[in-house]
Amino acid sequence: MTNLESSCLLAIDQGTTSSRAIGFDTNGRSLAVAQQEFPQIYPDDGWVEHDPNAIWKTTMAVCGQVLEQITAAGHKLAGIGITNQRETTVVWERDSGDPVYNAIVWQDRRTATRCAQLRADGMEATVTAKTGLLLDPYFSATKLGWILSQTPRGVERARNGELLFGTIDTFLIWRLTQGAVHATDATNASRTMLFNIHTQQWDEELLALFDVPTAMLPSVRDCAADYGVATLHDRRIPICGVAGDQQAASIGQACFEPGMIKSTYGTGCFMMMNTGLTPLASQHRLLTTVAYRIDGTTHYALEGSIFNAGTAVQWLRDRLRVIKDASETAALAASVKSSGGVYLVPAFTGLGAPHWDADARGAVLGITRDTGIAELVRAALEAVCYQTQDLITAMRSDGAGKPTALRVDGGMTHNDWLLQFLADVIDSKVQRPEVVETTALGAAYLAALQSGLIASTDDIAARWHCGAEFEPNMEPVLRETLLSEWAQAVSRTRTI
Repeated sequence: MTNLESSCLLAIDQGTTSSRAIGFDTNGRSLAVAQQEFPQIYPDDGWVEHDPNAIWKTTMAVCGQVLEQITAAGHKLAGIGITNQRETTVVWERDSGDPVYNAIVWQDRRTATRCAQLRADGMEATVTAKTGLLLDPYFSATKLGWILSQTPRGVERARNGELLFGTIDTFLIWRLTQGAVHATDATNASRTMLFNIHTQQWDEELLALFDVPTAMLPSVRDCAADYGVATLHDRRIPICGVAGDQQAASIGQACFEPGMIKSTYGTGCFMMMNTGLTPLASQHRLLTTVAYRIDGTTHYALEGSIFNAGTAVQWLRDRLRVIKDASETAALAASVKSSGGVYLVPAFTGLGAPHWDADARGAVLGITRDTGIAELVRAALEAVCYQTQDLITAMRSDGAGKPTALRVDGGMTHNDWLLQFLADVIDSKVQRPEVVETTALGAAYLAALQSGLIASTDDIAARWHCGAEFEPNMEPVLRETLLSEWAQAVSRTRTI
């Protein structure tokens, strides 16, 4: 077995706005980090695209930087784990490896009309029963159908095996293995709206519904599995673990027991509750999804997805230019006693769970002559917390109890003011782990499981440590007033 003291894992964390690589030792400590942003493409209202080649280029660059650092430090790389922005859809040519169109990002809403038509045709019940998902442009199936419709002879070429489909993990695996492996894992497959989460197979009825040829689909493997050997900067390294970003974060947070909940705050906000071996069907428009599949055993989760969280801060920085850096937001929010009745509903690309309103758009409500930058910034941060409470309310209505603690991660959780307000709003403890890069850490742990450096998920749980804890400290009357006013603000933006 590889020497544990010098062994390390390379985690590729391919996100919505940047590509990152992190080297971890077997205890989950970060050894080296590199990150590069890439352009966001907005061809039309509600459309969001990425250049797959830009994703590839930035991924290779950050991997090279981390490889150089860990090699110089004398560490031996045992394997690669990959985690990725889910649902984002790529179609490329088998022979050349070139994409036929830009990647259509999970936030993209261009297929809202197609989804509405399928709902009108009475197909949502079938889709939900098989996939645990709702008929929404968020998921991959209608994005894939759109790309094929825009590609000359798209369906015919896909049926002939000339075109391949994948989420970002699959695209990276294909290129890293130089076309030797066309595969995904069960978590990413479960987000395509083409995968039956009960049979753990691509579903023929859904493939026919969305006119997707079977020949273009990747094989589906466990999260900890053999994904081939990557050629990375002239080195050959096994790819040992894959999971979509939110599932990887749940693994990094060691949420292995039913009832455990984590929430990730990045571009969007994603809450996931482990439901064990049972796929719990939501009655409040949450998603049933695969939490992880290890050693052939599938564990499920209930998930609430919010499309815009960190994007609200990015909007303040990049569009309004009222702040220069996200790090300024905590001090600005703390500088005023309240938001002054201002509510920012960040429905820039529609509303996610539990509303699922693709046509909703953002709004700032309650502005007066006294409203300034601090109030606007505070309202943006508060919106993240209110949306989290909306998800918890839906989960509790589905039979989940009140969480004893919410484990949080993602870039926004460096903000102590935000986490204290979050604890106040959800009226529960909020725990930030010592290692907040839990998405990348989860991918590394999966690679460690497959490579034999970690024996079991129990060993992962033993490695989790709380870095900071925030206790609720808000008067119930104030909390209820704020949540009531928030609900009114959201209702003003809804179209359904």
